[in-house]
Amino acid sequence: MRVLILDTYYPAFLAAHYAEHPGLAAAPYGEQLQSLIDRGFGTSDTYSHYLRRHGHEARDTVVNCLELQRAWAREYGSAIGALLGPPASARTGLGKAARHALLHVVAHAQIRAFRPDVVYIQDLWFFSRRELDMLRRRGTFVAGQIASPPPPKEILHGYDLLLTSFPHFVKRFRRLGVDSEYLKIAFDGRVCDRLRARHVDTAPGSTRPYGATFVGGVNPGVHPQGTRLLEEVARTTRLEVWGYGAEALDAESPLRSGHNGEAWGLDMFAILADSKIAVNRHIAAAEGHANNMRLYEATGTGALLLTDRGSNLPDLFEPGREVVVYDDVVDLVAKVRHYLEHDTERVAIAAAGQERTLREHTYERRIGELSRMLEARLLGR
Repeated sequence: MRVLILDTYYPAFLAAHYAEHPGLAAAPYGEQLQSLIDRGFGTSDTYSHYLRRHGHEARDTVVNCLELQRAWAREYGSAIGALLGPPASARTGLGKAARHALLHVVAHAQIRAFRPDVVYIQDLWFFSRRELDMLRRRGTFVAGQIASPPPPKEILHGYDLLLTSFPHFVKRFRRLGVDSEYLKIAFDGRVCDRLRARHVDTAPGSTRPYGATFVGGVNPGVHPQGTRLLEEVARTTRLEVWGYGAEALDAESPLRSGHNGEAWGLDMFAILADSKIAVNRHIAAAEGHANNMRLYEATGTGALLLTDRGSNLPDLFEPGREVVVYDDVVDLVAKVRHYLEHDTERVAIAAAGQERTLREHTYERRIGELSRMLEARLLGR
C-alpha cells in the first residue's frame, strides 16, 4: 500500500522555523522537509514512519509550506517552479490568493507523481470538494483525520473514510453517510529518545525546574473559555505559560507575566519533561470528551497531567492513579498547590500515567490499527 500523508503546520511555526534557519528556503526539498520533521512539530513523520514499519510505502509533505513546496516544484515540476518564482519571493512576492492556488497545484502534482493508493489528509479544510472528487475519480482512496470543528457537510462527503479521535464525531459522520472510525491520538515513543539525546530526562522523578505549566494556544478569541480558566489560575498561583496568541491577551491579563514565548515540537516536549505538573484544558468541540494531544504529550514525558473531566477519560487513564482531574478553577488551583507540595504523590501518579501511555497509547499501536482499517477498505473496493 502506498500512502501519501498531507499535513499542514501552523503558519506561526513555519514563519519562526524559516526565520531561525536563514537560507533554508533555497535548500533542496528533501533537506527542507527533514529540517521540519526534525523539529517534531505536531505528529511530524509519525504516520509515515510506523506505516513503513507495517510494510507500506509512505511519504509526508507539508502542503501549506510555500518554501518547501516551491522547492519540490523547482526539482520535480519545472513549469510549476517557474510560476512560483525565486525563493526570496516566498512570503512577499505572492498574494494570498496566488499562494493558495499554487500550493494546491503543487499538492496535486505531488499526488500524481507518487501515485498513492491512499491520500491521508490531516487538514480537512485544505482541499475543496471538487478537488476531493477529482482524486477519487482517479481511483485514489481519500482518508481524512480530524479532532477539531469539521468543515461543511459538502466537504465531508468528499472523503472515503474519516478517522477521528472524537468519539461523538463517529456517529455524526456515519449518519451523514460517510464511513468513519474512532482512532485515538497517541504518543510517539521516539520523542523520549530524542529528548535524552538533548540531555533532557523524562523520568517522572527527575529534577524538574518548572512547577505548573501550560503549553498551547492562549488567544482569547480562539480559546475564550480555556484562556479565562488559565487567567483565573494565574491570578492565584504561579503558572508558567508557553504558547501562541499571547499578543491578543488583554494588557492586564495575568498570563502575560508568566508567558515565556512560543514553544514548538521538541522544544515543547522538553518543557513538559521539565514540568512537575502539566495543566490541560479542552476546546469546545470536544463536547465534554477527553481528547487532545496534550493528554499523551504530558504523560509521555513524565509530567503529572492535571486535566478537566471527560466522559471517556476512564477509558484512557485511571483518574486519581494515572492522571488527576479537576472540576473547576478552585479545584484546579487547590490541586496544583497540593501536588507541588507533595512530591511523592505527584511522582507516583506521573509514573503510572507515563507507564500507561508508553504501554497502551503509542503511535506504534495506533498506526497498526490505522493500517488494518485502510487495508480492509482497499481490499473491499
